[in-house]
Amino acid sequence: MTCDALIVGGGIVGLATAHRLLEARPGLKLVLLEKEAKLAPHQTGNNSGVLHSGLYYKPGSAKALLAVQGLQQMLAFCRTHGVAYEQCGKIVVATEPGELPRLENLWERGNANGLQGLRKLTPPEIKEIEPHAAGLAAIHVPQEGIVDYPGVCEKLGELIRRAGGEIRLRTRFEKALPADGGWLVQTSTGDFTARFIVTCGGLHADRLVRATAQTPAAKIIPFRGEYYQLKKSRQHLVRHLIYPVPDPKFPFLGVHFTRLIHGGIEAGPNAVLAFAREGYKWKDVNFRDLVESLTYPGLWRFLAKYPSMCGFEIRRSLSRAVFTHSLQKLVPEIRADDLEPGGAGVRAQAMLPEGKLVEDFHFEEARGVLHVVNAPSPAATASLAIGLKISEKVLTRLS
Repeated sequence: MTCDALIVGGGIVGLATAHRLLEARPGLKLVLLEKEAKLAPHQTGNNSGVLHSGLYYKPGSAKALLAVQGLQQMLAFCRTHGVAYEQCGKIVVATEPGELPRLENLWERGNANGLQGLRKLTPPEIKEIEPHAAGLAAIHVPQEGIVDYPGVCEKLGELIRRAGGEIRLRTRFEKALPADGGWLVQTSTGDFTARFIVTCGGLHADRLVRATAQTPAAKIIPFRGEYYQLKKSRQHLVRHLIYPVPDPKFPFLGVHFTRLIHGGIEAGPNAVLAFAREGYKWKDVNFRDLVESLTYPGLWRFLAKYPSMCGFEIRRSLSRAVFTHSLQKLVPEIRADDLEPGGAGVRAQAMLPEGKLVEDFHFEEARGVLHVVNAPSPAATASLAIGLKISEKVLTRLS
């Protein structure tokens, strides 16, 4: 089969890219490959469904620009297509004096990134929004909210097919070889020729770079985030979204409370090394994945630089009491028996050989191919903006 554009990966970024391409150029011959039996089963399907506004990200970074643009595009998409969402707002709470300067930094970043309606909160004002939360100060972020990302992906898939694009499930991308100014693409269900390839492989992003005979600048290290849910009788303790002030050294936002779009309150996630790129439990082990992680010098340099943080995350994963203690900093009334086991997700985090985590979205390009190498949170919120940016690059090269 011959196509103009081949998209590898049926998560929200791959789907948004395919949608934007067909939206901009009707009639484009486009094929999207997804190795699983359904769309968006991994990072997209296991996240907590938060709409991020751009509060945390360095002004001028791709994350900041695309999150701010993407939020508005996602809201418009949900309104147009009837996907469930709610801009319920969130508070980011400083619970210790040492966090107050970091909270002020978030305030400055949020304003620099153009967020609307930000408000500093005193302890009594925190109680007005979240009566059971506690803190020395907080920022109210009214633009943030919750959304049904699987519903977004289902609608994107429908729009892609309606526009003439083809989605092939249960089809694994294996290798691509240069051929006649394009690519000969080998998959588990047959070969394709494509003029341009876009890979949006998430947890396997670096491997897809190698599958096109290139060397990725970073390695994907999988970090599992585990959640609890509040028992129904205790869900009144959280109204909307309650977040801690994150440590700027890490890309993780700390355990927090999230109201889910279809009901319930989620608490988490932590961040521990996963023993498989699709490893949602401690017992999930993939030998190839684990060996690749453990033989990567960057991981050992990261562990050596942050041993206490890594050890604490493991203890919090294994101990409900430790997990509860973290949650009590935000909502003191929470008790261990208020928590029920929830789900888990695995974050595809790109890491450099020196042990530094890639903070921003990261793309790698070569002739006839564009790889999305690092697109963790807020990529779901920003997906339509990311897809638009990629589609503009691709269509310029296909002209």
